[in-house]
Amino acid sequence: MSNDELKNLAVALSDCGKTLIRIADAMAENKDNLPTTDAKPAEKELTLEDVRAVLAEKARAGHTEEVRELLKKYGADRLSAVEPAKYQSLLKDAEVLGSGK
Repeated sequence: MSNDELKNLAVALSDCGKTLIRIADAMAENKDNLPTTDAKPAEKELTLEDVRAVLAEKARAGHTEEVRELLKKYGADRLSAVEPAKYQSLLKDAEVLGSGK
């Protein structure tokens, strides 16, 4: 490589470095407007109807008694008596009904 080519590459590299510094400075000035990468998408809040649909399907599949036991586990004799904060856990437990787990 000739000296002229090396000089041209050195100038290009220097320009690149200066551009990166300008970008970093601009990002630092606007850091509040930058998107965050650690934000998790909000989970859809489960409704009584969502849970009822799953439990009804399990009951139709022959797991009526197991569904009743799950409701008792969550302190209720019927689904409407289960606290909404427990819906996610209840569904997780219901998923394994009939799977042999």
